[in-house]
Amino acid sequence: MYLAKRILMLLLVIVASCNPPKEVSTQPEKKAVKNVIFMVGDGMGLTQATAGLVANDFKLNLERVQYVGLSKTFSSDALITDSAAGATAFSIGEKSYNGAIGVMPDSTSRETILETAGAKGLATGLVVVCTITHATPGSFYAHQPSRNMHEEIASDMIDSPLNYFVGGGRKYFATRKDSSSILPALEEKGFSFVESLEAFKSSASEKIGYFIADGEPAPVAEGRGPILSDAVEAMLPKLASDPEGFFLVVEGSQIDWGGHSNDSDYITSEMIDFDNAIGKVLDFAAKDGNTLVVITADHETGGYSLTESEDPWKFEPKFTTGHHTATMVPVYAFGAGSEAFAGIYHNTEIYHKMMKAYGWK
Repeated sequence: MYLAKRILMLLLVIVASCNPPKEVSTQPEKKAVKNVIFMVGDGMGLTQATAGLVANDFKLNLERVQYVGLSKTFSSDALITDSAAGATAFSIGEKSYNGAIGVMPDSTSRETILETAGAKGLATGLVVVCTITHATPGSFYAHQPSRNMHEEIASDMIDSPLNYFVGGGRKYFATRKDSSSILPALEEKGFSFVESLEAFKSSASEKIGYFIADGEPAPVAEGRGPILSDAVEAMLPKLASDPEGFFLVVEGSQIDWGGHSNDSDYITSEMIDFDNAIGKVLDFAAKDGNTLVVITADHETGGYSLTESEDPWKFEPKFTTGHHTATMVPVYAFGAGSEAFAGIYHNTEIYHKMMKAYGWK
């Protein structure tokens, strides 16, 4: 009996040596990208981010990102892009002319990534501190030949798959030039309109609109408050409740306006406000594990530079223009699939990289 056990043990050792156990990976399983949060600091070049860093005691949430790239921003008809062409490059993956809203150079419509997400059953959202019909948000749900067609851009929301929005511009929906309102048409499509962020949070509707201003919201330095980060924080749980995932666009809209005004304090206050929203998003993505966050700019505004000051820890702001510039802008990425955003590429590639992250390309 003892001899038989010894022989059996010897046979087991021989078999095991011929079929060694497979190595078990110690790396955590890579999750698929379920959600994408796309954040645009309008006019936010590297200098704007640096100025915000200095003004915010030398720290930003933006520093938490994992990968950084550079985007080539020119439009189809000019070296220096405007916000409409810049946002259209992000939304449809094609360079178009300055002023274009979700259309090709021949003014034909092309489905946006937000529309694709909605068609595939994902929840969608927009949070901005400009009018919701402005160039950047408009380019994700509308298709118009000119960014100046605010009422037409507003009307395109009726057939859009947009679920949630927070932004200004109520007048383009409720008190139009012909004295009409398209709010009833939007309500017929399921929208509920609320008058406060608390009402936004408590609403059980799957389509909610919150106008924070009749026209353009005030600058943060003039009393707007932390609506950008608060709205992001309020919207994320609603979006995350969709089992299919979500696509969210967040814009720090008025960094650009500070650049146009050559107002360094305006730039830094709006940059810090945008960075606070970035912090909320990164916290969510870090906890979630299958959310991709992409943060970039449509262009740089102001030719902004930080020059030597009498105080060695402060800067003297200088501007070369009151308009946009042709400089490349940074792309920051965090979370699932973020490694794809390292390198130098055209702004249109941001669309394609996001689409690929979802597994749609």
